[in-house]
Amino acid sequence: MIAENKASRLQGKVRNIKKISLTALLSGLVSISVLMTLTIMFISSYTSQKQSLIDNTLSLNYSSAAQMSQTLDSLFQSMQNSLKYAADYFPQMDYSDTEKLDSTLELIRSSSNFFNSVTLVDDKGVIRSASPYSNKNIGMQISSNAAKKAFESRASYISEAYQSPLSKRRIVFVSEPIFDAAGVFKGMIGGNIFLQENNILNLSFGSQLKTSNGSYFFIVDAKGTLLFHPDTKRIGENISKNEVVQKLLDNQTGKEQYKNLAGVDSLAGYQKVPATDWGVVVVSPTQTVYDQLNEHIRMLLLYTSVPFLILTLIVIRVARKLASPFVYLADLVHQVDQGKVDLPTMRPHWNREADLLTRTVLGALANFRKQTDQLTYDARTDVLTGMTNRRTFEEVIQQWIDEQVTFSIIVIDIDRFKSINDTYGHHAGDQVLKHIAGLIKLAVRPQDVSSRFGGEEFVVLLRHTESDTAYQIAEYIRISVEASIMPVDRSVTISAGIAEYPLHSSSATELFHLADNALYQAKEEGRNRTVTIQTVEK
Repeated sequence: MIAENKASRLQGKVRNIKKISLTALLSGLVSISVLMTLTIMFISSYTSQKQSLIDNTLSLNYSSAAQMSQTLDSLFQSMQNSLKYAADYFPQMDYSDTEKLDSTLELIRSSSNFFNSVTLVDDKGVIRSASPYSNKNIGMQISSNAAKKAFESRASYISEAYQSPLSKRRIVFVSEPIFDAAGVFKGMIGGNIFLQENNILNLSFGSQLKTSNGSYFFIVDAKGTLLFHPDTKRIGENISKNEVVQKLLDNQTGKEQYKNLAGVDSLAGYQKVPATDWGVVVVSPTQTVYDQLNEHIRMLLLYTSVPFLILTLIVIRVARKLASPFVYLADLVHQVDQGKVDLPTMRPHWNREADLLTRTVLGALANFRKQTDQLTYDARTDVLTGMTNRRTFEEVIQQWIDEQVTFSIIVIDIDRFKSINDTYGHHAGDQVLKHIAGLIKLAVRPQDVSSRFGGEEFVVLLRHTESDTAYQIAEYIRISVEASIMPVDRSVTISAGIAEYPLHSSSATELFHLADNALYQAKEEGRNRTVTIQTVEK
């Protein structure tokens, strides 16, 4: 009796458990499949777009820095030429004719807008005239160190930024010596640029100070002192500890992602100014890239949500139709169990529906897997060349280091690739990239990994290969490229840098950096060559 009561209670509990219908199960399965596909699509899109936006921003900032560097270089050459023309004129003038001196200097200053003020100094170092006119300085000996250095040099001179002890202004002083026809020194003419006031730099670059997305630029001198910045209060501040500024001080140019002194993650392009040895840095906060990316994802979600919703509803409807034979049978069995109807003749169509349902589910799963595989392939492969991309390269090199496998890395860069794009167009440049990628893939073994690292740069990982053998392979690739008939009517060459693990470094980042340094050395030595980084004693 007790056993029967327990069995009865157990059956009651089982009956009270909420059951899931086959229709709900199939509808849920289809909905989850669609949602998972949508999720994977968004994740893949986010990842690929993120790197693409970062690379594009870095390239744009570097291009802007290079253009501004050229503009500054031309600007200072024009300043010096303007002063040279004036210097050729003054030996013929009478320095005692102060009215003519003043009007001439005023004409020089106002006609070009190069300088905030212009000063004429005689061969004794005495100020003879100035524009704008300042009565208190006329007849006085030059006092600033910059003016004294320019006077003593008796040559073209551009000073470092300095603070005037009298006016407290931050100034850059540009001067030219004055010689008469016999070559006798007669003094100098100099122009002052007041960095914290409206000046030629504001006039030339003022519209680019800071964009709506937070991008801005600044200029530093050869010691890392700010000469130009959107925040004028920072002019004169030394920021030589800034990672990018340190590279400029080491005469490096380029682009990179870094954290500034305030800890803000930023994307910078930087370039030197030959005429002054200054540096131009164009910066975009990395957050702006994320903001653009989030906006892209929001728009993508907006445009895809309705089609996916419609698709989901259609598939759910189809799933209900496919499940209807099983629902009918379940209801029928339940009714028979309740004694409401007699057992009818079985309908022959249910087997067909079950077969169709099975094939549909299998087809949906196959389609889901195909989409997943395609998304994974797209995330790990460079679309243009068919090579693995940077992400795959980083995974493989770290895996080999974890396995402590001896290998070598070759970093390859196409020489003067920008000129190919500029001359023949980007489509021709893409064809050159694909052609060279094909030559690289032909030169390596199945166990090796060749990747397009970005732009015109490729990376090859040679498993169980020492640097001497890697050098031979790199040379084979280099010679193959040089001898190959390219899609453009000119020869194309490459440069390569090599490093070996663990001979040169046991860190993936440092190993790549060493190989990249070797590549840079190859470029410096004339391009179209291969350089293996030298072993450093630790």
